[in-house]
Amino acid sequence: MNSLRYKLENKERIKGTLVSLTDPCLCEVMGKIGYDCVWIDMEHTYMSEKDVLCHLNAARSGGIPAIVRLPQDDLTVTKKVLEMGPDGIIFPMVKSAEDVKRLIDMTLYPPHGSRGFGPIRAIGYGAEDVIEYVEKKNFDMLRFVQIENIGAIDDLEEIAKIPFVDGFIFGPNDLSGSVGDFMNVFGEKTISQIEKAVKILKKHGKYIGLAGGMADSDIKKWSEFDLDMLFAGADWCFVYNCGKNILETIKKYF
Repeated sequence: MNSLRYKLENKERIKGTLVSLTDPCLCEVMGKIGYDCVWIDMEHTYMSEKDVLCHLNAARSGGIPAIVRLPQDDLTVTKKVLEMGPDGIIFPMVKSAEDVKRLIDMTLYPPHGSRGFGPIRAIGYGAEDVIEYVEKKNFDMLRFVQIENIGAIDDLEEIAKIPFVDGFIFGPNDLSGSVGDFMNVFGEKTISQIEKAVKILKKHGKYIGLAGGMADSDIKKWSEFDLDMLFAGADWCFVYNCGKNILETIKKYF
């Protein structure tokens, strides 16, 4: 069992951050800082499949579990990432129970799904038993669905019953857009939908996360929800903000 699944199944809280830039050393750095998990983002970045593979290797070197947010509804990229053997994957922008069923189906071998056979890194390039991977270790990878559309919340009672979905992660920015109040993530429309969804997911015993912000006030606000997983900040904003602060210090004295 990978360490991230262990935390999830034991209802331990997970504190993570995002990696969007291509240098794999960033995953090692996040591991050394002490984050529980790193989220490698393919949805909003120029990251290639090779970049992701390098990040996964670096994360393993740094001792930090890594999950990959896939591009929206992309079977080809999903296949390639699955064969790399990440600790988990995230499907963004799902809009219905039908979306979730189809996407999860991509990740499972028959008879559970329609995934084509061809694991590479996932079986240690041949060092691990293929049958054991298909029958057991394939299920070790975590499958997350991102809730950032009102349609997913409308279908959430059905979605929560779909097998092999390990957890749900809110994306407040896009969710605010889908309820007609874009970027007002703490507005009543968005917050009420998150609260509604949390109640449904808790009723079904689901693991719940959220990704948003890095300001102290943002993290404090989101931590008040009954969440299991929280992602805050990203590599690029860490570099920008720290660099900006140091420049201001230099200007102050020099």
